[in-house]
Amino acid sequence: MERRGRAGRSRATSRLGLWIIGIYIALLVASKVDRSRRPLEEPLDSGERVATVRGVDGDRLTNAPVQVAYLDQGGERDPNVPTVVLIHGSPGDNGEVRPVAMALAPRFRVIAPDLPGFGASTSKVPDYSFRAHARYVLELLDSLHVGPVHLVGFSMGGGVVLSMADLAPKRVASLTLLSAIGAQEFELLGDYHLNHAVHGAQLAGLWLLREAIPHFGALDGGLTHAYARNFYDSDQRPLRKTLNQFEGPVLIIQGDKDPLVQPGIAVEHHRLAPQSELVMLAGDHFMAFQRPAELAVPIGDFIDRASRGVATTRRTADPARIAAAAAPFDPRSIPAPTGIALVVLLGFLATATLVSEDLACIATGLLVGRGSVGLVAGTLACLIGIFVGDMLLFLVGRVFGRAAIRHAPLRWLVSDSDVERTSAWFARRGPWLILGTRFVPGTRLPTYLTAGILQTRFFAFAAMFLVAALLWTPLLVGASALFGGRILALFENYRRLALPALLGSALLLLLVVKLVVPLLSWRGRRLLIGRWRRLTRWEFWPRWAFYPPVVVYVLWLGLRYRCLTLFSAANPAIPGGGFVGESKWQILKGLGRQGAGVARTALLPGDEPIDVRVALLHDFRVRERLEYPIVLKPDVGERGSGVAIARTAAEAQSYLTAATGDVLAQEYVPGVEVGVFYYRLPGEAVGQIFAITDKRFPTVHGDGRSSLEHLILAHERAVAMAPFFLARHSAHLLDVPRDGEAIPLVELGTHCRGAAFFDGEWLRTPELERAIDALSREYAGFWFGRYDIRAASYDDVKAGRDFTVIELNGATSEATSIYDPKTGLFQAYRVLRRQWAILFEIGDRNRSAGVRPATLGKMVGLVRRHRREVEVHVGA
Repeated sequence: MERRGRAGRSRATSRLGLWIIGIYIALLVASKVDRSRRPLEEPLDSGERVATVRGVDGDRLTNAPVQVAYLDQGGERDPNVPTVVLIHGSPGDNGEVRPVAMALAPRFRVIAPDLPGFGASTSKVPDYSFRAHARYVLELLDSLHVGPVHLVGFSMGGGVVLSMADLAPKRVASLTLLSAIGAQEFELLGDYHLNHAVHGAQLAGLWLLREAIPHFGALDGGLTHAYARNFYDSDQRPLRKTLNQFEGPVLIIQGDKDPLVQPGIAVEHHRLAPQSELVMLAGDHFMAFQRPAELAVPIGDFIDRASRGVATTRRTADPARIAAAAAPFDPRSIPAPTGIALVVLLGFLATATLVSEDLACIATGLLVGRGSVGLVAGTLACLIGIFVGDMLLFLVGRVFGRAAIRHAPLRWLVSDSDVERTSAWFARRGPWLILGTRFVPGTRLPTYLTAGILQTRFFAFAAMFLVAALLWTPLLVGASALFGGRILALFENYRRLALPALLGSALLLLLVVKLVVPLLSWRGRRLLIGRWRRLTRWEFWPRWAFYPPVVVYVLWLGLRYRCLTLFSAANPAIPGGGFVGESKWQILKGLGRQGAGVARTALLPGDEPIDVRVALLHDFRVRERLEYPIVLKPDVGERGSGVAIARTAAEAQSYLTAATGDVLAQEYVPGVEVGVFYYRLPGEAVGQIFAITDKRFPTVHGDGRSSLEHLILAHERAVAMAPFFLARHSAHLLDVPRDGEAIPLVELGTHCRGAAFFDGEWLRTPELERAIDALSREYAGFWFGRYDIRAASYDDVKAGRDFTVIELNGATSEATSIYDPKTGLFQAYRVLRRQWAILFEIGDRNRSAGVRPATLGKMVGLVRRHRREVEVHVGA
């Protein structure tokens, strides 16, 4: 009753989750419709005008029109009055510099544009970089027929005015950097590639915030998409060289308490431009619109001197300063980030834990070792990110239940078997399991999801997790800081090798966590041995790694016989020749009367209600006088997928409830299992057995002391498939079998599901060959395939009597004897080449007899339908 009540609560919670998702999607659609009706650009401010310029895409001008809003004040269009161009920062528009512009307007002509992507200018442009904005401003000046100008760049605008000085140095009479960015080394992490990753994460986060939340325009201001693209599209590395080579006068104004642009950058800019004047004021980043009259005094005086030709230029600069400007950059001059810069960095590290907790902690430790962030601050950021992320996993499991792991993206990361295994652990260990999983990478995701699915008490879970995280996070961050810093110190030219050094060190430390830590325990060592055997023994390779040479050979045969699908004509009685998507039910019916060498089988249609399918199963058992266990499997499947042995009526009903496609119910045939690969060439009276596979089912034997998990890991073959066996027996891993008790690990004769395959040539006898040939000739239109048969003993198999066919496969059958551990890789390929050559020869002979191979389009359709059918989840 308790289990049934819990299941009912879980289904109710899942239904509530689906309602929440539906309401959320409806609100999101309504929000997008509402936002689509609103103009992207802001309305023109008082005094603003609009000019149409050519679009910019990278370093290329296009014919796409772009509207640039701008403020043009003062000077009364007197050509003798100097023109000042003020460039605002990001995010923002010319409203940021308008107070300074108005303060300068009595003395100069002042132009302050809204850069494309901001304010009232065109919102959507292909390139938001500093360099593109510099081209837009130059285009605007051309349209206004303005000659050389004095540039004032505020904040991000510093990157724009420096890019203008690089693109058109003769158009720039002077430069004023007002709380301006420039040298890359003082921006965020100090390296372009690392900063680019931060800006990319920021761009993705802002996009997700605005596009995945129904906000009805409330989040469209502030940190906009244009702001994020502005920094993501830009490269600050050339700005140092530009400033170092600029010949004209330079003024640098900086607040000594600026939280967004480090004051140290102004000092470095002053060094790079030996002709520059540095004005360090008591203030922050927002002086431009808080103290415009005060700023207008040094800016106006500087522009006046520059326009009269009395300001210092590089040519007239102090030789000592020129020599200092030529000196290489000293990385020790970079202070650790503070203020908003530190907050942004810590926020990025906390967010990175949502992708990979361990890698984020390692990266944080490396930054600590480099001096970019403090140990306490970095560790706290990781701790917060880890706590929030894993509590979210807990809540996902609690709210949405098992349905959550059956949909992307969670189904890519955790399986039902992971949850089953963790459920068994929870039943025995409870919340203390959380403490252990914190130190075993790879077990956390299923553990936290399972904790939520099992309705673990929220505060108990949170407390245990916090304790575990408090132990693990400082340990990993501290170790990375201690050793990572020493690794980075080995690089003489750290600035150039920052990214490779950081990534290499992170990967090295991650390797330690993944390989060295497991070596400290017997379980970890055995799992590593199993992983090594799967890697070095080709029989355990995934299909994508093993089959490419076979595919190439099949394509060559298709070209040779001038028909890529000729193999589909090998078995006219089976759709597609049995290449894919064939019905096991139809094949078994084609073999003849069931019970005479063929396992008794019934079809349970998937489109029938569950009570009808249960009744059909009951009628089948009564009619054939069959007791449990009963084999249940998909009518269309592959490699043992979805096959289960139901030992009770309850298990059978549970299987049928989960299955959505046609299901076969088949008598359970005990004994030994053998695969017999047969073919007969059309025109020949007698067929041949191509290969025989002796299928063995791994078994472990208890000693009265060791748990089932220990026995599996200690087994020389089972350890190679330990992940599969541990998942399959997750509910009993902690059980201790009695001394001498035999525990079969699998009962299905499928290699990828744990069975061991050996060359069964020793079973070949004339009696077996005659029996298989006689059975095959009764199936009209069948020439090539592999029988899976079971018998009470090997003697019965050799005698060719009293065996039962449980399945017959067609064109894509394999001589599975190649999976014998003694078979080499190239020997296996030779066997597969020979069987495919025979298959094409049979197809060619049948084609000559009038059989039409399936078209390529039909085969593609069969493959697609098959993929959809095998993706249907069938509980095992």
